[in-house]
Amino acid sequence: MKKIFLLLPIVLFMAACAGTAPEPKTPNDLEGKKALLKEKQMALQTLRDEITQLEKEIAILDPSSAKTRHLVTTLPVERKAFNHFVEIQGTVQSDELITVSSETGGRLVEVRVIEGQNVQKGQLIARVDLDQIKKQIAEVETSLDLAKEVYDRQQRLWDQKIGSEIQLLQAKNNVDRLNKSLESLNFQLQKSDIYAPISGVVEKVNLKAGEMCSPGLPVVYILNTTQVKVVADVPETYLRSVRKGELVTVRFPSLDEEKQARVSLIGSTINSANRTFQVEVELTNSNGFLKPNLLAVMLIGDFSEKNAISIPIELVQQEIGGKDFVFVKKDSQEGPIAQKVYVTTGMSYKGEILIVDGLTGNEVLINEGARFISDQDPLEIQKG
Repeated sequence: MKKIFLLLPIVLFMAACAGTAPEPKTPNDLEGKKALLKEKQMALQTLRDEITQLEKEIAILDPSSAKTRHLVTTLPVERKAFNHFVEIQGTVQSDELITVSSETGGRLVEVRVIEGQNVQKGQLIARVDLDQIKKQIAEVETSLDLAKEVYDRQQRLWDQKIGSEIQLLQAKNNVDRLNKSLESLNFQLQKSDIYAPISGVVEKVNLKAGEMCSPGLPVVYILNTTQVKVVADVPETYLRSVRKGELVTVRFPSLDEEKQARVSLIGSTINSANRTFQVEVELTNSNGFLKPNLLAVMLIGDFSEKNAISIPIELVQQEIGGKDFVFVKKDSQEGPIAQKVYVTTGMSYKGEILIVDGLTGNEVLINEGARFISDQDPLEIQKG
């Protein structure tokens, strides 16, 4: 009897092995492979339906075993314009830094401006002591009176046929020469006043009252900041992305301000030291906030697509193997579920990333809660 019980498991095992049909071999031809794939897909769908039915029956008999639905929010995918910009650091500069000097030499008797003061074109800035020229004018005027008297007398004598013509011509030449000298001295006397050639801000006062000045020696420096420019060194790789006259955005971080202007100048050479070329953008500065050497950021567009799919970058997740994926909402018989969709990404800018492949634009992405779900997890969509 004991022998029968010992042999029974062995007999049953052999019977099971004998009843197990050998697995079909994978066909080598294309049609055979397609047929086998379709058969397997149908078998898989049948198995899924059976699993779903069993889950429903188990959930009715044991409610605690039902899958927990994950509370998420959704975001529809839309096709829209996607623009990518390169941020290049630059500085504010001003071309109009004017050196104001006297046209004649002398001692400064008055300087009417201070550093940082706003001045208007034609405003009196300083005065030069030209008493020496005034004395010279007085001397020339005295000599001129005498020369005129001599000329008049020579003219009367010549009218009476007395004297020589050369004496008359010398007297007339002396009067003309003194008149020219007086005119020159009066012109120099007018140069005692120094006026502002442009409107702007006094950047530096170089000489003070009482000091000697000479022609060409700077008295003050005036900086015109009503019209400034932003200059940036752009890498040569973006040479095709910048065009003269193109509208660009310039940001000033310290002022929390942005301005749009057109490119006014593109450098003609590449700097061999850092492989960059210079780009200039002219800006109006009516309020005077844009100071020379102020830090600026120039935004240059290097990519643009009108009908693109771009989504928030935080919705793109990555597997251990490096593949990028997102979760989209899929409708099933039991309600919405999560579906993992692999995507190919492109450029990103300001929190948006370009989807090159994987989405068509009709999907609904899982937004909040996407980091805590898995593929095929049941979902509960939060409204609002």
